[in-house]
Amino acid sequence: MLPYERQQFEFLLQTGVERFVERSEQRFRGAARALEQWKQDPELLSTWLSGFCDAIFEDFLLNNVDGACFVLRALSKQKVDQEGEQNTPQSVATQERSVEAHLIELAKSLFCRLLFNKTLESLELHSSFQAMEIHDGTQKEFSEGMSQLDA
Repeated sequence: MLPYERQQFEFLLQTGVERFVERSEQRFRGAARALEQWKQDPELLSTWLSGFCDAIFEDFLLNNVDGACFVLRALSKQKVDQEGEQNTPQSVATQERSVEAHLIELAKSLFCRLLFNKTLESLELHSSFQAMEIHDGTQKEFSEGMSQLDA
C-alpha cells in the first residue's frame, strides 16, 4: 500500500472511530456508560456497529470492488475469522453470490472489527479523562472551600 493510501485509510478509520464514539457517548450520556453498555450487550453493539459500518462504506464510497480492495489492502495482515463456515454443498449453494458481494462483506467485517477495538480504546481513554476531570473539579471545590474557611 502506498503511503498516501495508508494516510487515506488512517483518516477513514479515525473519522469512523470519532463519529462512533461521539454517537455512543451521546446515546449513553458519557464514555463510561457507553463503555459499560457495549461490554454488557454485545448483541446491541453488533447491530448498531453493522449499520454504522454500512453507512461509513456508503459515505466514503467504499461499497464497491475497488473500495473493498482498498480496505482489504490496508488490513491485509488481519486474520479472517472463518468459525462456523462450512463448505457443504447446501451451504455453498445458499451462499452463491458475486465476488463483489463477498469482497465487500469481508472488507466490512474486518473494518468493523478494527473500528470496534479502536472505539473501546477511545471510550476507555475518554472515561479516564472524565474521571480525572471530576476528580480535579472536586479537588478545586474542596480547596476553595478550605480557603474560605481560613479567611
